[in-house]
Amino acid sequence: MTSDAPVISCRNAWKIFGPNPSAYLKSMPAGHSFDDIRADGYIAGVKDVSVDVGRGEMLVIMGLSGSGKSTLVRCFSRLHDITGGTIEVEGQDIMALAEKDLIELRRSKMGMVFQSFGLLPHRTVLENVAFPLEMRGQDKHARRTRALEVIELVGLSGREDYFPRELSGGQQQRVGIARSLAIEPDIWFLDEPFSALDPLIRREMQDEFLRLQGMLGKTIVFITHDFDEALRLADRIAIMKDGEVEQCDTPDKIVLNPMTPYVKKFTEEIEKARVVHASVMARPVNGIVPEGDPIAGDLTIQQLARQLVNDSRDHLPVAGKDGALIGMLERRQALDVLLGDD
Repeated sequence: MTSDAPVISCRNAWKIFGPNPSAYLKSMPAGHSFDDIRADGYIAGVKDVSVDVGRGEMLVIMGLSGSGKSTLVRCFSRLHDITGGTIEVEGQDIMALAEKDLIELRRSKMGMVFQSFGLLPHRTVLENVAFPLEMRGQDKHARRTRALEVIELVGLSGREDYFPRELSGGQQQRVGIARSLAIEPDIWFLDEPFSALDPLIRREMQDEFLRLQGMLGKTIVFITHDFDEALRLADRIAIMKDGEVEQCDTPDKIVLNPMTPYVKKFTEEIEKARVVHASVMARPVNGIVPEGDPIAGDLTIQQLARQLVNDSRDHLPVAGKDGALIGMLERRQALDVLLGDD
């Protein structure tokens, strides 16, 4: 993730479903709850959401069914028109775009992968992957060349002439990912892409996805209802309930400091030591004289378990990837995370 201006900037966005949502939002009393809105005959799919997505960031949006996560992502791409607020993509207010400009934005910058693979059953793998390029009007040779590139990228070389029915679920999902990558999108939306897969294939697909992201550095919004999947993939996690973002932060900080009872429910079964990194727990030196070799800030408390148990220092210096000192880790606090502090 970089510190550039956000690729997606969402400010006070609302998506209300009902007979006259715009008029209703304008007249709605301040502080109206999700249940109040429903009692009025409307549904708040997205309720006053403000969130940014940085360039190269993987933002995972999670929540239970009906929490609004898929609705929010559809607002990001304007598959849904928002009822209020603003959403900017690359600095453009997408609600202000003419239809042809919106279509061009989606075709040139956005890739989408959904839970249902949506493959064309009577087309081969190669033809499925090349399909969006065909819709774009590229010539046959150019789209074949590009399709073969991304088929190799997702590990399906040799299966170009297979039909979807001849592939496993994981392979079909790879075709869906390859098809979305064929247009070389800057922004990638994935709506529960692995939830239909069995646990072993799902884990393999997560590994493959992390490999692809390491190579390509896309800006990604990834939807899941699985907190373990979110912890594994995310730079930041946005947890939604009743159309609202309850908390948006790094996995470490959400696990260490859940801000609402609802978020706490998600985190209470998580083993904190396998999520929290030393760099997150490091505090300013504040006059403490570092002693001994530093520990690597990108290691989790679980990975440091043996050293934390055996080390006699009260404070352990923590170094960043460049070897520079970034702070001090209080050993007792780290042990509390490792062993449980209650």
